[in-house]
Amino acid sequence: MASKISFTLPTGQKMPALGYGTFETKDEQEVEAAINAALEQGYRHIDTAFVYENEKPIGKVINQWISSGKLKREDLFITTKLPMVGVHVDRVEMFMKKSLENLQLDYVDMYLIHFPVGYKYHEGGPHMFLIENGAAVTEPKTDHAAIWKKMEEQVDAGRAKSIGLSNYNISQITTVLQSARIKPATLQVEMHLYLQQRNLREFCKKNGITVVAYSPLANPNLNKFLEKMGIKSKQLPDILNNPVVGKIAQKHKKTAAQVALRFLLQIGVAAIPKSVTPKRIEENISIFDFNLDGNDMKALHNLEVGEAARTVDFKAIPGAEKHPDYPLKQNEY
Repeated sequence: MASKISFTLPTGQKMPALGYGTFETKDEQEVEAAINAALEQGYRHIDTAFVYENEKPIGKVINQWISSGKLKREDLFITTKLPMVGVHVDRVEMFMKKSLENLQLDYVDMYLIHFPVGYKYHEGGPHMFLIENGAAVTEPKTDHAAIWKKMEEQVDAGRAKSIGLSNYNISQITTVLQSARIKPATLQVEMHLYLQQRNLREFCKKNGITVVAYSPLANPNLNKFLEKMGIKSKQLPDILNNPVVGKIAQKHKKTAAQVALRFLLQIGVAAIPKSVTPKRIEENISIFDFNLDGNDMKALHNLEVGEAARTVDFKAIPGAEKHPDYPLKQNEY
């Protein structure tokens, strides 16, 4: 079932409210199979990033669908992101072009600054980070206005239809807004039933910024990723086995995941769940044939935990937490 709900961006673009996320999926065959399955099920909003290292297989599948006539380019909404090593005025355009080459596209529909902390660039380093004494080296404090100007240039050049932010806090978004000629169209952040980020949502609404939720199911497979990085696993919020969610799911004859995703759409937030399992890929997009009623929504609103339920804090990236632009400082979100 294709996505029936979309958000209209300042450019007039229609962004499907339910997209397909690709974080943690790097194996080429797995990526190609997952993207094919997602497109078959009606996903038209595909989210990736340079640092995910999967733009090339995603681009391959997209090109096959367009070349075969199964889809037109304008049927798709493709998002990718400027990597941390690209957060420098001299590297925005370079990484934009790298992503377009990987994706075999002339433009992306949305280009996001992935994270407000910049890192020193080294072509041969892991994820192109410059490594010194075993740690990635950060850039000095980020000039958000200058970086944003370079993002605007990507729109001017036709490489991106819209531009936005990811993992920025209210203070940092405000800095961008103060100088922006083209305002951020979207903000992509972690958001789910246990981390509803009401202040941030309200701020974005007032400023015409559409919020996109990553980890909308609270990232149940995050520990597998952390273990690969050599990082100790953590206790994760268990939304999918929450009895309140389960009861509402039973009432609507839906899964807990479908209820959690539907909640986000009904509060005006887009979502980009990730799965490589065909059945779950199908289930995640099958959320347009039911509505949560007022009692359901009240019960789900009451599941808010707050910052303690955040699963992605970027502390796995050396140097991020100590940088002046680390966005998750107390009282700034």
